[in-house]
This record gives sequence, C-alpha cells and structure tokens, in this order.
Amino acid sequence: MSRYEILGACRDDEDDLLKLARFLNTVNLPDDRASVRSLLSHAEQSFRGDIPPAQRKFVFVLWDRVEKAAVGTSMIVAQHGRPDAPYIYLDVIPEEKYSKAVDKHFRHLLLRLGFSYDGPTEIGGLVVHPEYRRVPQRLGLMISYVRFLYIAVHRELFQNYVLAELLPPLEADGTSHLWEALGRHFTDMSYAEADFLSSRDKTFIKDLFPSGAVNASLLAPEARAVIGQVGQQTKGVEKMLRRVGFRYVDRVDPFDGGPHFAAQIDDVTLVRATSKKTVTDQAIPGDPFVALVARDETRAPYFRAIRATISSDDTSAQLSPDDRAALKCDVSDTVIVLPLR
Repeated sequence: MSRYEILGACRDDEDDLLKLARFLNTVNLPDDRASVRSLLSHAEQSFRGDIPPAQRKFVFVLWDRVEKAAVGTSMIVAQHGRPDAPYIYLDVIPEEKYSKAVDKHFRHLLLRLGFSYDGPTEIGGLVVHPEYRRVPQRLGLMISYVRFLYIAVHRELFQNYVLAELLPPLEADGTSHLWEALGRHFTDMSYAEADFLSSRDKTFIKDLFPSGAVNASLLAPEARAVIGQVGQQTKGVEKMLRRVGFRYVDRVDPFDGGPHFAAQIDDVTLVRATSKKTVTDQAIPGDPFVALVARDETRAPYFRAIRATISSDDTSAQLSPDDRAALKCDVSDTVIVLPLR
C-alpha cells in the first residue's frame, strides 16, 4: 500500500498542519494557529461547495501514512482577483530612449501598478518538508500535479487562465531588495509585515503605492537585478511550469518582483492528460506506468489521491488490491488518472 497520500484539507488537520508550519513558517503556511484555522475552514467549505465558486480555495495535504504526519501542501485559488479582493501586480514595461543630438541610447524598465477584478485561477501554496524533497516517490511532483488533476475534473469551477507567482532571489534572512527599494518607502512596513497583511487585505497596496509608472533605473542595482527573476529555490518549479505550458507574462509581484507565469487552462498539458477511468482487476495489455490516481469523496476529506503503478486503456484502469484499499475504492468505481511521466 502506498506510504504517501494526498487528501483534501479539512478542519481536523489543524494540529498536523501547525506542526509543519512551525518547522517551515512560510508565507503560504504561516506559524500562526488563527491563520491555519481560517485556511482550513475556507478549504473545507470550498470542497463542500458551501461558498460561491469564485471565493473557493482548495488546499491539499500530503501525508506520510507511516509517520502519521503532514509533510506538504499545495493550493488552488479559484479566482485570484474579485471586486472584494483584486489581483494586484506590477506590469513590467520596456522603454527605449534615444537622442540623436548626443547619440545616446538607453533601455529602461517601467513598473506600473495594475489591478484585475475578474482575475485568473491561481495555483500556489506549494510546501514540502525538506526531509521529504528527495525521496524516490518525487513527492514535490505529486503535490504540485494534484492541482491540475483537480482543475481538470472540476473545470467548471475555474477561470480560463491559470496563474503561478514564483519567488525571486531573496537574501538568506528573507530580505527582498525590491521591497526595500520601493515598497517600504510607500508603506513604512517590512517585507514580512506587508506580505502577511496582504494575505488578508490587499487594499493598502492600492491606497499607498504610486499610481503612475516607476522607472526601475532609479532603483538600486540589486533591486533592479531581481525584477522578473526566479530564485534558486523555485528553479525546479519554473522548469515544470514551462514544460506543461506556462510562460512569463511580464508581470511581477509588487512586494518582491517575483515573476508571474500564466497559461490557458485548457492548453496545460497536465489538464489535457487527466482522464476518468473505471477500476478493474482484469489484466490490461500494455506497459504499466506510474500515475497520480484520485477519487472525489462525498464527505471529509472530500478528495484522496495516491501514487500508483497501473495499466490502463481508454476507459479502464487496473489497480492492485493494495492501491484500491488505499483509495478506498472497489472494482467498477470511477477514479481520476494523471500519468506522472
């Protein structure tokens, strides 16, 4: 039976996620009980369909069944950008200047604050415990891919575009050079304070940031150097996103300058590769392959997925007895399959 499984998050996961948060304490998973409790309550309501589709936020938890511990998370924000919570970004606009009189040519970058009140679906919240990042089962891939599997099966809940915001290079202590050169001057907040506040209320950005374009040439060199760049810790995520159909869209995070990648949801290869199959115990010709296999649930945890080696054809998937037990399914049930190739 698979040691690892992915479950849809619910309120009962609070203490387990807090243990993971205390070890990592990231923006996506802060070491704060009230924040974790709110996140899980929102996620459970989202999976149950108790709140409008545009307000839903789906959280997935990666579990080590042997250690009985949460070791990773990921998230889908159904719509990042609504009238009550706009999607806020900096457009990165190239500008060229030339003077014939002095024969001087310059290339500049302008940063202009932008808003969307009808924004894209966003994938984020990707967290994996460091001790589990290099296990043979490629857990980071599992907890990342599960979001696309869920989007494919519940396509009607999501927008036409999907967004991913990547971290730029940061200093070891978490310092953001762009924030120090730009954001701090207009908010009188540290990067950590502003980023944490923005997870609850983004209106202060619109209220306090300059409304016109800022010429990045006026910023310190170390601040200019991080605009639109991907940090070393997220290079692997960038590679995966590009491979499945995302591209950089000349937008960055207003706090740290991290790049925004986006794609048409229906063009993402992982969404197209996801399919529903009927479980069988009969042999299916062809080479077995490794896949993320999932089931929607009617009650908590509302969603369940494992990594399994299966055989399949256009309509059926052959699962071992152990994998059927792990998924709590039986022959003739429907499962969702995404090959991990």
